[in-house]
Amino acid sequence: MASFAVGDRDFLLDGGPVRVLSGALHYFRVHEEQWGHRLSMLRAMGLNCVETYVPWNLHEPEEGRYRDVAALGRFLDAVGEAGLWAIVRPGPYICAEWENGGLPHWLTGRLGRRVRTRDAGYLAHVDRWFGTLLPQVVARQIDRGGPVILVQAENEYGSYGSDRGYLRYVADLLRACGVSVPLCTSDGPEDHMLTGGSIPGVLATVNFGSGARAAFGALRRHRPRGPLMCMEFWCGWFGHWGDGATVRDAEDAAGALAEILECGASVNVYMAHGGTSFGGWAGANRAGALHDGALEPTVTSYDYDAPVDEAGWPTAKFWAFRAVLERYADGPLPPVPEPPARLAGPVRAAVCAWAPLAEVLEVLGGEEWDGPVPPSFEELGVDRGLVRYRLRVPGPRRAYPLSVTGLRDRAVVYVDGVRAGVLEAEDAVLAAPVAGPAVVDLWVESLGRVNYGPRLGEGKGLTGGVLHERQYLHGVRARGLRLDAFTADGVAEVPFARPAGGGPGTDGAPGAPGLYRAVAEVAGAGDAVLELPGWTRGFVWVNGFCLGRYWEVGPQESLFVPGPVLREGTNEVWVLELEGAGASVRLAARREGQAPPGLPLTSS
Repeated sequence: MASFAVGDRDFLLDGGPVRVLSGALHYFRVHEEQWGHRLSMLRAMGLNCVETYVPWNLHEPEEGRYRDVAALGRFLDAVGEAGLWAIVRPGPYICAEWENGGLPHWLTGRLGRRVRTRDAGYLAHVDRWFGTLLPQVVARQIDRGGPVILVQAENEYGSYGSDRGYLRYVADLLRACGVSVPLCTSDGPEDHMLTGGSIPGVLATVNFGSGARAAFGALRRHRPRGPLMCMEFWCGWFGHWGDGATVRDAEDAAGALAEILECGASVNVYMAHGGTSFGGWAGANRAGALHDGALEPTVTSYDYDAPVDEAGWPTAKFWAFRAVLERYADGPLPPVPEPPARLAGPVRAAVCAWAPLAEVLEVLGGEEWDGPVPPSFEELGVDRGLVRYRLRVPGPRRAYPLSVTGLRDRAVVYVDGVRAGVLEAEDAVLAAPVAGPAVVDLWVESLGRVNYGPRLGEGKGLTGGVLHERQYLHGVRARGLRLDAFTADGVAEVPFARPAGGGPGTDGAPGAPGLYRAVAEVAGAGDAVLELPGWTRGFVWVNGFCLGRYWEVGPQESLFVPGPVLREGTNEVWVLELEGAGASVRLAARREGQAPPGLPLTSS
């Protein structure tokens, strides 16, 4: 068995100095059958370690109901087989541009701002979660023959709070659960972040994208001793729906990486391979320096302009980083593996069946809420998906403005079954006044929970009310439609019919909202992208696997389809369209030298 320790200036492997050259790769953003290939790509780039977060909400979608916690253990086993070390960042909070920063919706909905503090109710859940999760890590530590060399306590806490007693509790809990390898924290290289996010006896690391010497200088003011490490070297960035694509020049990023290594520091490249936020798990941010502005939902692709792109291909940044890293290698770097097989040829699949959104809700929706005021998504038990709020405008009364307060997402509004507009601001007014009596439906989709900043954990959906003139409309029926409800058995119960009238494929006009079915006949299955010409906004499944959200506003133009999801012959595609549907979908192979899947840009 080996030992890994923190020395006065270096990390120590069996007592000798060693540099950690790590790359971030989230096991939950890569299809399991492709883990091995992606890990081999990291080794070929010149890395000796891989880092991953652990999303609590993915593994405990409902309180006490766990889902495949062993996936982390299988990933760490794959890491060991690839000849790499591992850094594990179990949270409880992870950020990661992931829904709610990894915290379960049922927890934040109940506790609000009490999360990430010493609140007894919150800590009781953390105790239980870590007790369930950490055996996957403990058994795979380096001193037990496994790859795990470092475990992080919480994440960037100095950007959020100042409860250092909470940080101490998390660190002590990790030890109590059997973590024996060194612990660390990570924060921005600013005094308030380092004072709020680091604790004595735990290695402090810093996160930045450039300016290594200045960043490490700030760290040394707080920690005169200990190895220097950049836990997140931001070599690219993520994107928001409706914004332009974000890229970073390869040579600029390679120069920043070289500066880190010239300081004698260790590094974790964030991201080395970003992957995809499958299943609608992408988070969101709030605009503005104080994070109190408009909601900014994150795109499905987590390509991140990383050196290994979303489909596992090397970019110009990969080769630039490899040229830097090979100067610090003990010997020749491994050869770069071939990319996975690609789809043999394009396949167009016309829509063959459709069910209106109301009928889909009737079959797959949760229990109906009947109360005086609108419930939040959390009260309805909806993490990812949408909710229909139904209210009645009494009458007779003349037309008055219809407005909402506390709208945390996007609402498509119908009056007596006719679409009346879209509301997007927290306090918004429908364009046309509404007369009574009338039935008003608001279909509200969660565009992703905030994953960073002071509004972490805020409720979703319609958290205020609906007003007619200045009068609240009381009496609300609400029903949620979770993405998890779209299983093969569930969808088999949906009363599909051929699109007609308002459906697509007749006069070229967009089809009505609802669930659409298409069948793609594939010969030569492999990695592909799914294109949705003429579609507006919604979610897509291929053979029951949820690829994530699409939206015509861009910048993402298609969705990555991992080869293992496709099969030879018949493949079933479901499209949940929330505004206006197209007539067909198209599977295509990514061409060599093409931009990363889904993003209209050239790899840096």
